[in-house]
This record gives sequence, C-alpha cells and structure tokens, in this order.
Amino acid sequence: MKLFRYPYREKKHRLDPTIYTGRIVVSFTLCVQDRKELFINDDIFKKFESILAAELKAGNCSSHVYFFMSDHAHILLSGSSDDSNIKKCIDSFKKKTGFWLYKNKPEYKWQKDYFDHILRKEEDLETLIKYILNNPVRVGLVDNWKQYKYKGSTIYHLDEWE
Repeated sequence: MKLFRYPYREKKHRLDPTIYTGRIVVSFTLCVQDRKELFINDDIFKKFESILAAELKAGNCSSHVYFFMSDHAHILLSGSSDDSNIKKCIDSFKKKTGFWLYKNKPEYKWQKDYFDHILRKEEDLETLIKYILNNPVRVGLVDNWKQYKYKGSTIYHLDEWE
C-alpha cells in the first residue's frame, strides 16, 4: 500500500502582516543569492537607491539608513503614518529590484527571503544605525564608515554624524 505524502511546505516564520503597519521601525537585511558581489558599482547602487526612494514614497515610509555592502543590504525603515505598511514597502522594493536584475544582470538574484527585526521602544535606534554604518569598518574595507559610498538616509544627513 502506497502512502500519499503531502508536499513539504515551508513553515511560516513571518509575523502577522498587520504588525508591520504604522509608525514602527523595522530593520531588514536582504542578501544576494550565493553571496555574489553585486553592489560594487555606482550605477547599480544608484538604480537600487532610486527604486527604494520611489517605494518609500509610495508606501509612506522613511529610511533611517540604507546601506549596501557588496553582497547584502541593510535597510532600516519606519512608517510615516498610522497606515504605512513597511512590509509591503520592502517586498515591493525587493520585487522591483529583482525584476531589474532579471532584465539587466540575470546572473544575480536576491536570496529567497530576508531577515527582519522590529525594534522595541526601549531599543536604541542610534546605536543600531551606527552598527549598520560601521559594517565596512568591521570587515576592513574602510577606516571610517564615512569613506564608504553605498549608503544613505531619507531622514538624516549622515555626513553630519560622528
């Protein structure tokens, strides 16, 4: 007798989508599949930055910091209003940049999912931003995070930070 097996289904690991709505702060890490080095080119960074800006505007969100290392990106978002949908914003960014990669750089893809962390009120936002900014310093790419060019913010003037 042959047993019927249901196809394997991935366990859902996302929180309820409504949790990503409103004036909250969420940190995302998106990785390039197979850790291929993608963000080593000004043109690619500018294209992704442009897509991110459009999605932030459409989603009524802001970015405390976005930071593109060679094979991954850190994006720290917050909702600008009670109806901002941060998950929808990052999903749309990933979808549109993924389509751009498919058309222009088919040897690159985003990893299937991403890591996220919803900040609690007691967590120190400035400490997290500085941690993200110091990524290239920790791996020895630059001596000071200000020397790294693939970064930005829609909230702060990062050059004024110490």
